[in-house]
Amino acid sequence: MRLKKVKLIIFLLVQSLFLQITFAQNSVVTIESPDKKILVKILVNKNGQPNYTVSYDNEMVLKSSALGLIRTDGDFSKNLKLSSSSPVENIIDNYQMIYAKRKNCTYHANKKTLHFHNASNQALDIIFQLSNDGVAFRYFFPGKSSDVKTITQEITSYHFDTSAKAWLQPMQVAKSGWQQTNPAYEEHYMQNISAGTASPDQAGWIYPALFRYNSTWVLITEAALDSNYCATRLKSQSPDGEYTIGFPDTKEVFTGGGFLPISKLPFYSPWRIITIGSLKTVVESTLGTDLAKPAIKIDQTFIKPGKSSWSWIMSKDDSIVYTEQKRYIDFAADMHWQYCLIDAQWDKKIGYDKVKELAAYAAAKNVGILLWYNSAGDWNTVKYTPKDKLLTHADRVKEFGRLKEMGIKGVKIDFFGGDGQSVIKYYIDILNDAATYKLLTNFHGATLPRGWARTYPHLLTTEAIRGFEMITFTQPDADAEANHCAMLPFTRNVFDPMDFTPMNLYKIGSRIKRKTTSSFELALSVLFLSGIQHYAESPAGMAHVPDYVKQFLRDLPNQWDDEKFIDGFPGKYVVIARRYQNKWYIAGINGENVAKKLELDLSFLNKKMGTLITDGNEDLSFQQNKINISTGKKINIEMKPAGGFVMVIE
Repeated sequence: MRLKKVKLIIFLLVQSLFLQITFAQNSVVTIESPDKKILVKILVNKNGQPNYTVSYDNEMVLKSSALGLIRTDGDFSKNLKLSSSSPVENIIDNYQMIYAKRKNCTYHANKKTLHFHNASNQALDIIFQLSNDGVAFRYFFPGKSSDVKTITQEITSYHFDTSAKAWLQPMQVAKSGWQQTNPAYEEHYMQNISAGTASPDQAGWIYPALFRYNSTWVLITEAALDSNYCATRLKSQSPDGEYTIGFPDTKEVFTGGGFLPISKLPFYSPWRIITIGSLKTVVESTLGTDLAKPAIKIDQTFIKPGKSSWSWIMSKDDSIVYTEQKRYIDFAADMHWQYCLIDAQWDKKIGYDKVKELAAYAAAKNVGILLWYNSAGDWNTVKYTPKDKLLTHADRVKEFGRLKEMGIKGVKIDFFGGDGQSVIKYYIDILNDAATYKLLTNFHGATLPRGWARTYPHLLTTEAIRGFEMITFTQPDADAEANHCAMLPFTRNVFDPMDFTPMNLYKIGSRIKRKTTSSFELALSVLFLSGIQHYAESPAGMAHVPDYVKQFLRDLPNQWDDEKFIDGFPGKYVVIARRYQNKWYIAGINGENVAKKLELDLSFLNKKMGTLITDGNEDLSFQQNKINISTGKKINIEMKPAGGFVMVIE
């Protein structure tokens, strides 16, 4: 009996050695999505450099792309040995979002972990998870350490064929722009450019980054970003179509902090996400929140999505006075909107005591007050106040406690100007303290939130877009609005709430001529996703709008249960359907200056009656008609140049 045990042990040792030799000599690991349409192959070349490829429907979409990182105490990009890989694990995660394209989300993926050691026998795991809508992977340093590890470089790349096309937004150069407040993710997109085209700035490209190879669409981003890591981007140079992850500029830091990822072991990187499939798959995907960390444990009863009036967007700084804010509270109440945002300089032009009066006045009308703050310390020169009241935990406890006592419902915090690790930590510290004092949060002049709306559900929106305020500043931005807005459902707004501050229904003013139609603007109220939607319309402008449009806006849901992509193409046009309970809202916009006739497949509705609001015959006018959706038949819709429509079906 003992001899048999000895033989068995010897056999197992030989098998283990054989497997290790096999890994070393032919280190190829494969993993498929549950529906087997996506295939990832990971291999280690003769120099010990790990690479991966991605295929979709038997066509290679990403060629050999690099994996690995470099720490100050070890190189995990070459001379790696793949010692083993785990069996495939079935991952199922069901969760709810307070505000997103879909309330009930299900993530189903196949997971495989690859175990590496470098030349110094230091361990690195690379974790892959494949779902039917994409690929996700992240790095993990196991073990425990008393010292802090610093990552100096991430080698990760995405290698496209040069025949692929890209829709990309350039990253803004650190400490450039107005009052040195960049980066703020506020550029126009370069569209349908060849893969490998260099960014106009050395800062690179932002996420989400959209590509098309033949008929397959790919959207690249990241999620599960925590206070240990920096936010990343794609580097500006992409020779042969190979895009490499880049770290922030050294200037993108909180005073006294750093820009590189740091942590004791164990140490996880954020998820690298590659959404892949049809354009419908990309637009309807929830991967950006599927891979985010679950919600922190807080009382969520104070988190109420809604709509907001906002004087500054049309009247700028002169409107931040007591009487005008009272008028905008009345405006919100009349429109059945939940909030009124009071912007910069309220502390000096109105004062804390009078704002408390406004909060009480608003509460009596079922309207909540939101207040603007300047986040900035000495890293920018913006003079707007309140300023420097949120820089430390003690500062935030004092200020947030005061706001809670005043009856304030939320804060809009502006001018962060950085993606370094210390700035990311600042964001998260604010979010944690805001949750304690039950304050809704809105970041402006900010980074892409990267799935934070799931982890911190009181973060109802974030700017990180060249929004409507730019249209009120310059005619070129107004000229480009239709095209720009038709990009956003395919890129910036796919996974994260976006405070574009849309929907000017009448006129901007005498200096800027809006080039979109009024129905285009109305459609943005449905197309754009934001937990609090700050509308770019004034009481005077709304007075020119038909009663049925006002009623549409009063009845518009504050959150959605589901989404369907109907039709569209980045920058050209888009039609999306959203459902709340048993009612569907369908909205479309034309991003081009030529009329479009669309044949829409709404067969998922079965036979239903509805209402269509579209552009009237006169400038700045609407028309409303009943519409019949017949089973099995498509419906024809015409959009004017830079025009749009909304439908309500129940």
